[in-house]
Amino acid sequence: MSTNPAPQVRLLVNGQDIDTVSALDRGLQYGDGLFETMSVLNGRPLHWQRHLQRLIHGCGQLGIPLPDVTALTIEAQRLCIGRNRAVLKLIITRGSGGRGYRCPADPAPTRIFALHSWPDYPENYWREGVRVRLCRIQLGSNPALAGLKHLNRLEHILARAEWDSDDIAEGLLFDRADHVIEGTMSNLFLVAAGQLVTPELSDCGVAGIMRDMIIESAGTSGLGCSVRPVSRADLLAADELLLCNSVIGVWPVRQLDQRQIRPGPITQRLMRALNNDND
Repeated sequence: MSTNPAPQVRLLVNGQDIDTVSALDRGLQYGDGLFETMSVLNGRPLHWQRHLQRLIHGCGQLGIPLPDVTALTIEAQRLCIGRNRAVLKLIITRGSGGRGYRCPADPAPTRIFALHSWPDYPENYWREGVRVRLCRIQLGSNPALAGLKHLNRLEHILARAEWDSDDIAEGLLFDRADHVIEGTMSNLFLVAAGQLVTPELSDCGVAGIMRDMIIESAGTSGLGCSVRPVSRADLLAADELLLCNSVIGVWPVRQLDQRQIRPGPITQRLMRALNNDND
């Protein structure tokens, strides 16, 4: 039996120190909402404005009234103060409603903050790279939801259930056209012939904050980044692979299924630029 203490989670629901929502909340009933996950360092959520802007965009796409931005900022600061390292998750749902898919005429969104302990990923994930597998589950195409970090994540849950080995850090997902899209919890970049490439997300996938930062960093540094469909053949022939999200930063990939990959100079360059916890 494990003697490790249970992870500590602190919750705020609509600004209150409680851990419950209505059973009629549409986030629970239908996955009708969005979420953001971010690193906390020295008492502040990193890249808060970027996460907030993505949330505003997502609420606009789904027609969910955005809660007061000032209140969100104050509540985030309230939870994070005094925490050196943690993970902050923000969930916005359309709020409670009756039975059926029709949206309430005057929705009152629910806002949920959860502050989690920092994950204990091995240091060699950053130093030596991670092992990655290809998943069997395929992502469905839905341009209306593409890019959004909405609450409907069953595809990713089923994909993550395909393995339980601690030696595998991530799995890659393809769409129905056999284009690689993303990881179960991360975005993907590859290097081919000295060029940085990331999959296009016009039909499915999550447009991550760190993905945007890498694209911007590549542009300002003169490296550049091509955003385009990436085939299975492109993936398997890549010279370098790297994964990213707002918690892990950048992980180099050292093994894809049975293929060994050496983290290369472009991956190392991006890691130096982005794995420094600066806002």
